[in-house]
This record gives sequence, C-alpha cells and structure tokens, in this order.
Amino acid sequence: MQTKIEQAKAALLEGLNTDLAGELQAVIMYLTYSAQVKGIHRAHLHEFFEGEIADETKHARYLARKIVALGGKPTTRPAEVPAASSIREMLQNVLRAEEDTIARYVERMKQAEALGDYGLANDLQGFIADETGHKEEVELLLAGDWQA
Repeated sequence: MQTKIEQAKAALLEGLNTDLAGELQAVIMYLTYSAQVKGIHRAHLHEFFEGEIADETKHARYLARKIVALGGKPTTRPAEVPAASSIREMLQNVLRAEEDTIARYVERMKQAEALGDYGLANDLQGFIADETGHKEEVELLLAGDWQA
C-alpha cells in the first residue's frame, strides 16, 4: 500500500508525463503549422510558429529529465495534434493548447509545492510565464480583422 507521499509523487509523475505529451504536441503542431501556413500572412506566421518550437522543445527536455530524476519514465507519445484547414483555425488550436498548458502547469506547480519540490515549482512558474506570453501573442494575432 502506497503512502500519501508516494501517491502524491505518482500523481505528479503522471501529470508531468501529460505535460510532456503536451509539449511534444506543441513542437509537432508548430512545426506542421509553420509548413502549412499560406497566403498574405505566411511570412509573419511562419516566423511566429517556427519561433515557438525552441521554447516548447526546451520545456520538453526539462520535463523528460525531471521525470527521470523523480524515478519515472518519460512518455514518447505526443498528445494528438489537431488538424487545421485555415490560418485562423491553426491559431485557435494553438490558443486552446496554450490555455490548457497554463492550467496544467498551475496544477503541477501546486503538486510540486505540496511535495516540497520548490525547484520544480519555481521552474514551472517560469514555464507559466512563457506559455502566457505565447497565449497573449496568439490572442493579438486572432484579434486582427483579416480573413484567413
């Protein structure tokens, strides 16, 4: 029978693997969308999507290492990447993914603090700031009056 601490650690590891799957999804999504974007806004949006890949990859690397450090095994399966038939749909998918990621990281930060892993909690706070910046940029892009 697991102790409460062991159960909390198992829940944290499960959550971190969900987060890792989300970051792997983000890398694939940004890579795919950057290749697919067409039209008058292609140059800007291609650059935007490509620019996000490095941050998401950094987050995925960190999560994989942290999972191993906590005694877990990192997932190799990304969350499903939603298809998109327009630029606006791509941006809406990215916005939903960023909102979901922020919510998961807030929960994970609370789990880390409850276990006394303040380093992880602090690092997740930085990730929340990164993802919030991504979310705000996508919101500004979606606020435009262009048709896509």
